[in-house]
Amino acid sequence: MSETQNDPVNDDIVLRLEEVSKVYSGIVAVKRANLELHRGAVNVLVGENGAGKSTLMKIIAGVERPTLGRIILDGSPITFDSPADAQAHGIGMIFQELNLFSNLTVAENIFATREITRGIFGIDHKAQVAKANQFLKKLDAGISAETMVEDLPIGQQQLVEIAKAISLNARILIMDEPTSALSAAEVDILFKVIAELRAEGVAIVYISHRLEELMRIGDYITVLRDGQITGQAMVKDIDMKWIVRSMIGSDAKDFAKAEEHAIGREAFRAEAISLPRPTGGLAVDHVSLSVRAGEILGIYGLMGAGRSEFFEAIMGRHMHSTGKIFIDGEEVRERDTTRRIRRGLALIPEDRQREGLVQVLSIASNLTLASLGRFARFFHIDAGAEKAAVHDIIRDLSIKAPNPDFEVTSMSGGNQQKVVIGKALMTSPKVLLMDEPSRGIDVGAKADVFRTMRRLASEGLAILFSTSDLEEVMALSDRIAVLSNGQLVAVFDRGKATEEAIIAASAKGHGHTRKLAS
Repeated sequence: MSETQNDPVNDDIVLRLEEVSKVYSGIVAVKRANLELHRGAVNVLVGENGAGKSTLMKIIAGVERPTLGRIILDGSPITFDSPADAQAHGIGMIFQELNLFSNLTVAENIFATREITRGIFGIDHKAQVAKANQFLKKLDAGISAETMVEDLPIGQQQLVEIAKAISLNARILIMDEPTSALSAAEVDILFKVIAELRAEGVAIVYISHRLEELMRIGDYITVLRDGQITGQAMVKDIDMKWIVRSMIGSDAKDFAKAEEHAIGREAFRAEAISLPRPTGGLAVDHVSLSVRAGEILGIYGLMGAGRSEFFEAIMGRHMHSTGKIFIDGEEVRERDTTRRIRRGLALIPEDRQREGLVQVLSIASNLTLASLGRFARFFHIDAGAEKAAVHDIIRDLSIKAPNPDFEVTSMSGGNQQKVVIGKALMTSPKVLLMDEPSRGIDVGAKADVFRTMRRLASEGLAILFSTSDLEEVMALSDRIAVLSNGQLVAVFDRGKATEEAIIAASAKGHGHTRKLAS
C-alpha cells in the first residue's frame, strides 16, 4: 500500500477546528483543540481511550456541539444542528460501536433514512438491493444485501457499516476504528477503497489503535492525550516511537511475558465440541482442547474461524451444540449459561456494547450484575461489601471511573471493556474465556488488560483468549491453538511457535471458502 505514503494530491484544508473545547457535566473531554483536515489525504487521529478522539469526531459529524470554539468548513464558520445537517454538508462517519438495525436487511440498513422510492409506490426495495450489492462488491464483503444484519458475525456487520458510509458520497469521511473486527485480507481491501477515495479528493479521518496501520495508511497524524492535542506531523516524518511518546508521555509499555510461574493440573477440558450452522455445515467442528490452572491458552484464527462460536458453545449459549466439557476433571452436565457460570466459567464477549453491558445502569451496577449472590445477606444486599468490592476491582483494573454511580455509557470504549472484564472476575471464575479482549483498546489500556491476565494466571486462573492479532497471541500465550473453518488445526508450545507456522495453519482451507463467499 505504498501509494498511500506519497505526498497528498492536494494540500487544501477542507475543515478546520479552532480552539474547540467540549465539557460534559464538569468533565473536560476536549480542551482547546486546533485541527486541520486535508482534502485528498488520510488524516490520522490517535490517542489512548478517553483521550477525546471520538468526542472530537462527533463534533465534526454534528452529533455533539462544541462548548467553546468554532468549526470552519471551506473557509466559513458553520454550526451543525444534527448529524443529518453535517451529512448534508458532505460529512459521513463510521462509528466505533456499530450503529445498525439488527432486525432489518443489509440493504435497508445502508439506505436507512434516505430510502430509494418510486413516487407513490413507496420504497423501491429491488433498486436498494441492487445498489447495496454494488457497494458490498466494492468491499469484496461476501455478503448479500438481502441478508438480515442479526445473522451476520460482527466483522461482516463492520463491513456493512463501511459500505453504508461509502454510499453517502461524503467529501469528509470519518472512520472510527474501522478495522477492529476485520481480518487481514479485509483490512487490505478497505485500504484499497481508502486509496481510491483519497484519489477522488475525499478527506479521510482515520482513528485506530493499531499503530502499524496508521503508519501504513496515514498522510497526516494528530495525537491526543487527556483531551489535548500533544503532537501533529506528517506521517512520513515520524516513527512508531514518536506516536507512543506523544500518546502516553513515555516509550511503549512492555507486553513481553512476565516472570514464569508454576502451571498446575488440568482446570478445563473440552471434548469434541460441535455447533451446526443454520445454513448447513459446522461452525465449530469437533474441537477438543484443555487448559491447566495458571495457563494462558491463546486461540488464534482469522474471521469466520469459529472462535466466538466455540466460546458460546462452552458457555451454554447454543442448546443444539454437542460435545462435553470438564472443570477440575468433573464433567459439567448443566446445559444453561447461569449454572455454567456457577460451576466456574466466565465469558468476556467480543461485542461489549450488546452482550457485555447494560447501557442504562451505572458503572458499579454493571460490575456487580453477575455476582450479586456474593453480597446477599438474607433478604437484602450488603451495600458496604458491594461498594468495597467495586472499589477494589476499579483499582485492580485501573478503570478510569471518577464516579462509579455514573452511567456506564459515560466512559470511553477501553474503560467499558475493563468493566466487562471486572464483571466476569467478580464471579470468582476458575476458567476465564476472553473473546478478542483488546478489540478497540489503545496501547495503554491493552497493557493494563494484559497485565491483569498475567496476574490472574499467576494466581491459578485458567485463561482461554481468542484473537486475530498475531503479536498479541505470541506475547501472551503459554500455548497457542489455531482454528480454521471451525476446526482445530494446530496447537503450538509458545517456545516453539513461529509467526510463519501460525499464519500457515490459520490459512488452511481459507482460500477455498473465500472464493465460495464471493
